[in-house]
Amino acid sequence: MSRHVRTGDTEAREPLLTGDCLEPDELDSDEAEIIFDRRASNITRDSGVGPQRRLTYEEAVEQAGFGLFHWLLLVVCGWANASDAVEILCVSFLLPTARCDLLLSSLDMGLLTASIFLGMMVGGYLWGYMADQKGRRRVLVVSLTVNGVFGGLASVAPWFWLFLLLRFISGIGVGGSIPVIFSYFSEFMPRLRRGAMICALATFWMAGNILAAGLAWLVIPRTWAHFSLGWLDFQTWRLFVVLCSVPSLTSALLFRLLMPESPKFLMEAAREREAIHVFRVMFELNTWGKGKDFPEFRLCVSSQQRDDLQESRTRGSRRGRLVRILKKAMVPIKQMFKGPLRSRSFILLIIFYCISFGYYGLWMWFPELFKRMEEGGSPCANVSLPSLLHNQSCYPVKTAVYMEGFIIAASNLPGNFFTILMMDSTGGKALLSFSLLLSSLSIFLIYVVQTKVQSLILSCVFSGVSVITWNALDVVGTELYPTQLRSSALGFFTGVGRVAAIMANVVFGKLVDTNCAVPVLLVSALLLTGGLVAPLLPQTRQTELT
Repeated sequence: MSRHVRTGDTEAREPLLTGDCLEPDELDSDEAEIIFDRRASNITRDSGVGPQRRLTYEEAVEQAGFGLFHWLLLVVCGWANASDAVEILCVSFLLPTARCDLLLSSLDMGLLTASIFLGMMVGGYLWGYMADQKGRRRVLVVSLTVNGVFGGLASVAPWFWLFLLLRFISGIGVGGSIPVIFSYFSEFMPRLRRGAMICALATFWMAGNILAAGLAWLVIPRTWAHFSLGWLDFQTWRLFVVLCSVPSLTSALLFRLLMPESPKFLMEAAREREAIHVFRVMFELNTWGKGKDFPEFRLCVSSQQRDDLQESRTRGSRRGRLVRILKKAMVPIKQMFKGPLRSRSFILLIIFYCISFGYYGLWMWFPELFKRMEEGGSPCANVSLPSLLHNQSCYPVKTAVYMEGFIIAASNLPGNFFTILMMDSTGGKALLSFSLLLSSLSIFLIYVVQTKVQSLILSCVFSGVSVITWNALDVVGTELYPTQLRSSALGFFTGVGRVAAIMANVVFGKLVDTNCAVPVLLVSALLLTGGLVAPLLPQTRQTELT
């Protein structure tokens, strides 16, 4: 027997083994793990009706309805997404004053900027794999806690090396929460609303961006928070770092207290009773006050080989088990780059690298580029960056850079509204290509213009258009891969993006003084490349999650 699997506009045949859905007690939920090979899963549906009819995941989501639960989920997941934006982008705002207190050279600032991306690269795939194995919610709680705790501890680090280490560990937490949030969120959404709701979730990144810029503008230039602890001179930028850790900690608490595990994950792990309970909670909140009764049904879940699983846990030495775990951790990557998934994985790899190099490279260096505009009108004016850093006093803090950062962050708003309105009707692939091409043009024009006002306007255009790219990637990325690979795939591509971000900051740091045109035009060329390959992706508009 075979079944047809929709892959965008194409259709592929995949063998399907026959069998029965598991009874609720056949597999202990604590021992359930994801088996990555979907062909090893036995999934069936009863065609009968009545209280014991079996529903697929998509049918059960439709039965649960849409309403209050999904808006609550949007707020909690959105706040977590905003907390990640705050933690990443706060570094660019604290550099102008932290460089004096920590005695930072230009190389040190480059390392600090890259440290969180290095941590995200390490954490991205690790947490994504764990989310596919142990559950989305548990990983979100732990990764957000790591992010908040170590991000906050960095505020009292008296030495640069310790500050750098703590920011790296905080980045490991950020690397886990970003890809898992979107996998988790998408697995509660009805098919016809998924695109718009994921775009709404992505909008909270803009909120985090604005929050970071606003906090920097309000806190860092002030002097009232300056005091001495004897071994530490606590300047206002350290208070800013503390405040930036609060969103992650509160997000972890909200997930721990309010949110259930993903029902899609529970079904794939053969935890039927727990999945039905989640659907019941969704239904009761969505129909609150309407007097409706929850419809009784069973679920089609994936069968697992419990005996083989238990044997793999107990057999062999500790080293042998570790080797098997590491080999198993590489299985998702192997599956992503073989068979029908291979072409889309290579295309997404290119796109993630291009947008990450351009966005994070420019964003972290915007303050310095605007300093150049003050001197010569153009971001690539012939002004030496080291002379700017060493000849300018850190105190009193000038507010212009924070005001400009706030304006650029706020310019995300039109792009977010545009994607929310257009995603479900246009599709992620078209928006992805359009936004990358327009981003490329805006960066090229930033290099061409000669006045600060023109550069600021084009920077706002880039900010507003590039957010469309990120929103489209969030939607397309969740729909291109099955449940067993979704978090692992997003974690892997997030890691690729972190490599690009690290390389971008190194390239900008090396060349911005000697040949500023090279990194700026390189960003424009990479964004153009991403825009040209995006149409090769399969169309996933309103597709069912597999």
